[in-house]
Amino acid sequence: MKAYLELTELRQLEAQATCLRDRLLIRLLTRLGCRISEAVALRVEDIDFDSGTITILHLKSRLRLSCPKCGKRLGRSHTFCPGCGAKVEKAIAQEQERRRMRTLPIDEDTLRMLSEYIRRGGPVSQKGKMVVFGINRHRAWQILRGCADRAGLPLLVNPESGRVHNVSPHRLRDAFAVNAVKHDDSGDGLRLLQEQLGHVSIATTMRYRKVAGKELKEWYRKLWEEKGSA
Repeated sequence: MKAYLELTELRQLEAQATCLRDRLLIRLLTRLGCRISEAVALRVEDIDFDSGTITILHLKSRLRLSCPKCGKRLGRSHTFCPGCGAKVEKAIAQEQERRRMRTLPIDEDTLRMLSEYIRRGGPVSQKGKMVVFGINRHRAWQILRGCADRAGLPLLVNPESGRVHNVSPHRLRDAFAVNAVKHDDSGDGLRLLQEQLGHVSIATTMRYRKVAGKELKEWYRKLWEEKGSA
């Protein structure tokens, strides 16, 4: 069973889109390697047609718990405060939001699709901003699942957990990353991929190198098994 989609399969997936919006959604996920939350939050003002770039805003919320008596940070499983030893009846919760931005290059064909989509009036107004897609993550997942079914794409196995998954937005991100590593797994290539994907740690990016290397070794082993049996 395969761990990721090949470039030809990504093209098959895009070909099954029934409208320009859905085709553009698949195209951005496969050409940028962005998260689905980043894609559905994309605004028209984030696209710079002159420079050929798209600015991605990544928001991540984190709930921080603290002791109401001494303010010491708590874990979700804490019954007693590790600072003052008081029994925790009710922790104080604070939501922290982290914002990270990155500006990514995009190919000319995709820019032309975006321009045509905007000209046709595709973007939707939300809270005073023109959002490119105007759909939520669940709807985006449904679109991809429908296109994958029509394209006859296979189920994919997670190389770390061994679990089998349908084609989903994150699998397109995986495909982008693995194919990038297969093209260039040098130190500079991995650093650029880390920036493209928006990983805080290079260790997260390095996991894709392991997947790509595993696939290559399997291909090499089969190649010489066939040669030996000839």
